Parts: sequence; structure tokens; C-alpha cells
Amino acid sequence: MKGDKVVPECAVFVGISLDGFIARPNGDLDWLTGDGDGDSAEYGYNEFIADIDAIVMGRKTFEKALTFDKWYYGKKRVVVLTNHAIDLSVAHARGGVVAVMAGSPTEIVSKLATSGARRLYVDGGITIQEFMRVGLIQRLIISRLPVLIGDGIPLFGSLPRDIRLSHIETRTYPGGMVQSEYRVVT
Repeated sequence: MKGDKVVPECAVFVGISLDGFIARPNGDLDWLTGDGDGDSAEYGYNEFIADIDAIVMGRKTFEKALTFDKWYYGKKRVVVLTNHAIDLSVAHARGGVVAVMAGSPTEIVSKLATSGARRLYVDGGITIQEFMRVGLIQRLIISRLPVLIGDGIPLFGSLPRDIRLSHIETRTYPGGMVQSEYRVVT
């Protein structure tokens, strides 16, 4: 309908240690390795990202992504949430389409909706937590790797209320990774 604003779906696709951490305390991801089982090495990521209009991540996640062997977001629009000046030249040199935005999660989603984005991939610990707290995440795909790292950056922080989830499906992979998909119950 004319005048009705479409609110983008916000989704998370993330790997965690069995003890619930997305990174070591210093942000290192050295434990986050695939099991090398060939065709399933992308673990559904390519299918997931194909349906995404924009990726929203925090500055620290963006800086970590710049250290990867390649730019994993293709030509998808990447929005880095920060109030600091950051260098986008490395991402641009790798073919990335990157912009910086500041504001609350609700403001960011509204800006992206206005630009035509309908499906957002939210990435990064603090960013995911902030979007969860205000009820903007609708879909979660969580890959639990069979490793305990003992300490680190948790996927979920404190919440103002319980968030009920509906289990969609769980897949297992050789090597022990278990990937579960959930929808937030509204």
C-alpha cells in the first residue's frame, strides 16, 4: 500500500564456540575454522548472502573482515556502524561497496529501508546484541563449532526481556559443526 513503510528483515548468520563465544577476548577468530569437508565448506553462507540486500556491522567486525583472505561480501552493500573516522580504501580496493552510518539500530534500519533494503545481515557481537535488545532481529542462523575456547566475546549479552525462538531446522556437518536456524516469536 502507498505510504506503508516496509521494515527490513534483520538476520544473523554467525559461528560460535560450543561455550557461546564469537571471538576470543582480543577479537581473534583462529579457532573458527571449517572441517574441510569440501562442498559444504561454505555451510549455507552463499545461499544466505544471495538473498541479502545489505550487511550491517560494527567497526571492530569491519576491521576484522579486512584481515580475511578475501572480501566475503561480494558487491553487497556493507554499512559500518561507527562514530569514528575509518579507512574504507582497503575494502573498496577489494571490490567492496562500503559506507559508514551512525545512529540507533532503529534509525539505521529506517535509513536502509528508505534506500530500498528489504533483507539485512546483522554482524558483530555488539551490533547483534543492540539489534536484539530493541527487537529488530527476526532470524538467527547459528553454527556451533565443536571447540571450547573458555573465554571471549559472547554472542548474546543482557536482554530487557526473554526472547522466544521458534526452531526452524538443524543441520549437522562432518567434523561436528551443528547449525541451527531460528525465528524470533513475536
